[in-house]
Amino acid sequence: MEVEEVKLPGVGLRRDFACLNGKRVGVLSKKSGERQLIVYDDEDPDSVKVSVEMDAEEASVLAELLGAPRVIERLSRLREQIEGLATAGITIGPESPFVERTLGDAEIRTRTGVSIVAVVRRDGVELSPRPDYGFHAGDKVIVVGTDDGVKAADAILNPS
Repeated sequence: MEVEEVKLPGVGLRRDFACLNGKRVGVLSKKSGERQLIVYDDEDPDSVKVSVEMDAEEASVLAELLGAPRVIERLSRLREQIEGLATAGITIGPESPFVERTLGDAEIRTRTGVSIVAVVRRDGVELSPRPDYGFHAGDKVIVVGTDDGVKAADAILNPS
């Protein structure tokens, strides 16, 4: 699933994606820490049909209800504060050569300069995984580094 990110100077960052049913939803992360959940109109994709304003705590609760760990939110805020820092969640595809292999086998930090700060799995989150941590298909690997490093890590974990 592709997430579109749009920086809104003076406002924050908007992230949108299309659901499998075609509906577009998004989140506007304001510099104030508030969030706005957005559901776009089916007929006019530039028009907002529903908007829900949330403070940081409400957004955090909603994220937990949807299954997203708080670490992703914290990394997102960090990225907004440090120019040149890129964070991403890279999903280990079923065809990845690293399914059932370890983080150490991938040598991501050595090969790209990117750090793996967490791995999100259906049953929880592994923060600061050790080199012997084993990957499974569907794991979401949370990485921090440069844009080029993040792209290189994705190419290593999921070669085409």
